[in-house]
Amino acid sequence: SQGRITDLEAALAQAQAKAAQLDGELTARGSELARLNAEQASLLKDRSRLKASVEEMESALNELAARKRAADQRVSQYQDLLSRFQSLIDAGQLSVSITDGRMVVQLATDILFASGSAELSEDGVAALAAVASILSEIPDRRYQIEGHTDNVPISTAQYPSNWELASGRAIVVLQAMIDAGLGAERVSAASYADTRPVSANDSDEGRAANRRIEIEINY
Repeated sequence: SQGRITDLEAALAQAQAKAAQLDGELTARGSELARLNAEQASLLKDRSRLKASVEEMESALNELAARKRAADQRVSQYQDLLSRFQSLIDAGQLSVSITDGRMVVQLATDILFASGSAELSEDGVAALAAVASILSEIPDRRYQIEGHTDNVPISTAQYPSNWELASGRAIVVLQAMIDAGLGAERVSAASYADTRPVSANDSDEGRAANRRIEIEINY
């Protein structure tokens, strides 16, 4: 009947309206889901960046701690070396320093040698014997004996230049220390002539400071 048709059409219209409402809600939920997914992706990305930042910071802190331990060890070794050489330092026979990251025992050649000579004085022999005795007691270390001069040229039959003089003196010191008991396998010699001054060569004091033997301690 006509009434039945009308009821059905009304029910259909109502169902269609409900379906349209549900479609709208579904679209809205889909948009909300997409927003939530985007937020989650952003949070995961931020979390990943934060984790990387934390790991980088931990790595930097570990590296800094390792450097501090190494620096503390160097200071401890330097203090130990100072204590071992204190009597010779007090006597004015040598000095101990850290130069360009190197631990160095420095002896003025004016105490060890006469001018222009590589022949050790008696005081020089005694000083080197004392140094060799101390160095031989430090385990697992090697030493390089380095000869240095001022910039005043030398030209003799035996030493045509400061290179030969510095080399000759370094080798004489090396041999004296070996004779005093330092193992030959632990020591070497080098010449630097006037190429590594520690003071200006424009005064007697400056030139005297540059005439030196350095013993580099390799840790």
